[in-house]
Amino acid sequence: MPHSGARFAAELIIDSLPDLVLWVGRDGTLLAHGGGGTTSALNPRPGSIGKSVDAIWPARLSSLLKQLARTVSAQHEAAAARFTSCGVEYVVHASPQGTDRVVCVIRPLRDVAVSEPPPEFERGTFLQRLRESLAWATVRETPLALAIIHIDGFADISAVLAAEVSEQVIGAARRRLPPQREDPASARGGPCAYLGLLSASLLAVVIDSDERAAIEACVNDICASLRAPIHCAEADFHLTPYVGVAIAGRDTDSPQLLLERARAASLQARRSGRTRDIHFFTDSVQLRALARIDLRAELRRAIDNGEIRLRYRGRHDLRTDRLVGWVGSLHWIHPQRGQIRPAEFIRVAAATGLASALSRSVLEQLREDFARLTGRGALEGCISFAALQHHVLDDLFLCDVAQLVAAGGIPAARLELRIAEKVFVTRPPEHAEALKRLGVRLVVDEVGRDLGSLPALARAPLSGLQLDRAWVTVLHTDPIAATICRAGIALANALGVEPIASGVDTVESRATLLALGCTFGSGDFYREEDWPPLAPPL
Repeated sequence: MPHSGARFAAELIIDSLPDLVLWVGRDGTLLAHGGGGTTSALNPRPGSIGKSVDAIWPARLSSLLKQLARTVSAQHEAAAARFTSCGVEYVVHASPQGTDRVVCVIRPLRDVAVSEPPPEFERGTFLQRLRESLAWATVRETPLALAIIHIDGFADISAVLAAEVSEQVIGAARRRLPPQREDPASARGGPCAYLGLLSASLLAVVIDSDERAAIEACVNDICASLRAPIHCAEADFHLTPYVGVAIAGRDTDSPQLLLERARAASLQARRSGRTRDIHFFTDSVQLRALARIDLRAELRRAIDNGEIRLRYRGRHDLRTDRLVGWVGSLHWIHPQRGQIRPAEFIRVAAATGLASALSRSVLEQLREDFARLTGRGALEGCISFAALQHHVLDDLFLCDVAQLVAAGGIPAARLELRIAEKVFVTRPPEHAEALKRLGVRLVVDEVGRDLGSLPALARAPLSGLQLDRAWVTVLHTDPIAATICRAGIALANALGVEPIASGVDTVESRATLLALGCTFGSGDFYREEDWPPLAPPL
């Protein structure tokens, strides 16, 4: 029953995909499949799930799938390959899903224009070209600027449709570039530029100008193309670019330093949240970077002193609006800096090895928080905590939870642990079983970001699935979000666990989620139930 429910939910998620989608185990077993409107000749026959790919497809295709499954799982990097069947050429893109499975998207080349990124976009080639450009600019005393564009949302989207989205992003950016010249010494007719991909979310642009207006014009054209909706799988995806620029000069004579400064400026742009502004590297940016070093020391002190606590928001039964629990999120009010956004200090914690200590510190505070809430008559149901990724992956995580339960103060049945889907699927099944034996509630959070997790979810002893807030908040405007929410709710119901939504901000969202079968949720619609930050103990 759970497995058939998981397959049903998988079909709902990928119904809109015209290409054939396969989940293949590292050993070459077909775990699930769907889609395939344009690949009918390759679609598996009924009853193929659980069989080796050797028993489903001809030797050439089955060997290719097994090779991709082994390579992508081992290296944990996406890969692509082409093959021909019955006179039709296909491309298969494989992306890692955990450590023992991959998701393969197969599409015919006659229907989808697939172009390989030009060699100059590859990281190694780009960096070599940057070194040559900087050397040329130094010798000729000509200006040079480097822009780093951080593309928010790109990594999440490309996890499912990696190659196609990558190609469309690169293509959209290239079309906005001014004409490139082979001879840098030729007369200028406007700034020259070329692109490079530094990572899945970082696009680099080299511009032979130091004039702010010319740099902004060039970069703004590229960002405009990135902001335009990218159409894939019959849906529109939206990306958010943040731009930082460093200009080569006497104090910036190495490619590494230029990259570091442009990267620092792009991080500052991202932290500001102003997507239309271009941040140029200045001494103030460097001072902010030094301030972040101070933040590490202050973060360590805050963890040791228990100053980072949870702020609670009510979870409600969407049918009756009855309060059924409290959902905690990290909250830090610094004595000098004021409130610091979780996205900022969690990133610092992860980069400095403090994430596990931070998560463990907050977990230890749950007994005190539970006593305060129940003492005020404010709690019905569970108290919910989202453990940080590094803590969940820590070998001591199970021991920490067991110690909290053994210490008493919170009935195990009223303690809920939320674990992000992408983290949950990397843990062995016995870890979920151990948490279940402790009696705590286990909820998988951010459902909808990792399609390869379905088999793991079907086997785990869960209490609930929580839809990713990013999908819930655009439920009425994005068809793919509605499809994923519907599938996540169907999966929860099929597994016999509670469907939960975060981001229930409007009466329309509440009504739609109820119509889809979602039972519980939290969000701005219930903001009168929010719990202010609990004061640290005196």
